[in-house]
Amino acid sequence: MQTENLKLVYTLLCDDVRIEMGNKISLMGIFQNIMVEKLPVSLIKFAVINHWEGVGSHQTEVRILSPDRTNLIVTSQPTNIDLAPGGFTDNVSFFVNVVFPTAGTYWIQTLANTVVLEEFPLIVTDASSANQIQPLEEISETIN
Repeated sequence: MQTENLKLVYTLLCDDVRIEMGNKISLMGIFQNIMVEKLPVSLIKFAVINHWEGVGSHQTEVRILSPDRTNLIVTSQPTNIDLAPGGFTDNVSFFVNVVFPTAGTYWIQTLANTVVLEEFPLIVTDASSANQIQPLEEISETIN
């Protein structure tokens, strides 16, 4: 997804992010969905990581919308990023004490310069709702 002079390469969700020596980032607990015993659930802390490529100054933001897309669950503070020609950067948005009241497909939106560049689903489910999900015939996982 991209706008002029800015490309969102990928977005990841994880429990925590740390900056290590050499300006490396370490991601802990990467996840795609949330499954809990009982809802509502309040996540103490999680992060959304966006990897950007491009050039120039831009403002980015991350929003989480309710399953029906009518309610804003939480939004990050707008963040300014500056990229030199051919540059890239990682932007981390931390969220604390976010409540997911019901099971459903929530929506993670990534915006740049007030334009939605990406929207992807975050499925939140509890034990009783999980029984209604049809099992996949085959699950394949690759770790490099």
